[in-house]
This record gives sequence, C-alpha cells and structure tokens, in this order.
Amino acid sequence: MSGLIGRKIGMTSLFDENGKNIPCTVIEAGPCVVTQVRTLEVDGYKALQLGFDDKSAKSSNKALDGHFKKAGTSAKKKVIEFQEFEEAHKLGDQLTVELFVEGEFVDVSATSKGKGFQGVVKRHGFAGVGQATHGQHNRLRAPGSIGAASYPARVFKGMRMAGRMGGNKVTVQNLRVLKVIPEKNILVVKGAVPGHKNAYVIIQK
Repeated sequence: MSGLIGRKIGMTSLFDENGKNIPCTVIEAGPCVVTQVRTLEVDGYKALQLGFDDKSAKSSNKALDGHFKKAGTSAKKKVIEFQEFEEAHKLGDQLTVELFVEGEFVDVSATSKGKGFQGVVKRHGFAGVGQATHGQHNRLRAPGSIGAASYPARVFKGMRMAGRMGGNKVTVQNLRVLKVIPEKNILVVKGAVPGHKNAYVIIQK
C-alpha cells in the first residue's frame, strides 16, 4: 500500500457545500525521502523505506549517517517501510502530500494516547457497583465480583479489570480526505485519528 509518514497537528472543523459542520484532523504529511529500496533478490521482499523529520547531528550516529548518506539526505527521526507500493521509486526520491487526492479514503495508524493505570469504569465503561445509598461507602467505581469461587479457585484469563490503558498501536480505516494543501504539506481528513498532538502517524491508501 502506498503511504506517507506524517505528524498530527490537531483537530478542527470544516463546512461542506450543504453547510454541515464536519470534524476533521489536520496532518503534516511528508515530505518523505526514500532511504532504502528493498528488493526480492537481496531482501526476499519488496518494500520502500521512507524517512521523515530531520534529526540533529548530535542525535545520530555514524551507522545511521552512512545509511542516510546513500540516499543523499540527512538523518531522519522516523523511518517506516511500506510494502506493495503502487509506484516504483529509487533511492533519494522525495514523496509529498500530492500522493493523495481529495475525496479518496485513507487508513491512519498511530500510537494512542497513554492514560496510565485506570480503573474499570474508565477503562471498560463499567457502571460501578450502583447507587450511592443503601450502605454504599467507597465502592461506587469498584469492579464488583469477578466470578471466581472455591472452584475454579482462579481468575479467568481475559477478565476485564483495572490496568494500563492506552499506548497501543491503533488504526482508523476509511477516513475521507477533505483537503490537500501541497504548498504547506497539509492533509485534512474527516474524523479523529489516534495519538496526541505532534504524534507521528502513518497514512496509507
């Protein structure tokens, strides 16, 4: 799938031709540099490695500097491989947001916001034990019984309980491209995408 690496700028809204207010996300998509071309003969599969966002010289090392020097570019912070790219590209080619056109649908992947250790009400949408009356003291957001007794004398795997929430790779599919602004490398898609502001995102079509 063809795609680009980008950065989530934030959310806004646009009005369509019927006056409907549409929530959308603004993404800085590219420009990305082809930093390696994987071939069937050498690597056993076909893919394009793209680099995005310049890295300072002190944050890089000689191995990375040599790798990016072959592509004629500086070290990059984010490097992603895209398999089955629609068009053929060579080392050092620059891909821009013009890869996308308005009206088409894309999939956006990113790491979701990390929310730390959360209880069952926030993490799984539990209702809590019940009303704040009839002797309820401090159990309003508790999970309640988890169903184990003397048999099976254990907690079943996969039981929805409190724990670490967020920080997972999430893909949102079929987001419509509302605007493409090539001069500013801006891509505007309908709806929300995972991740915090300035988070790296992967856009595929």
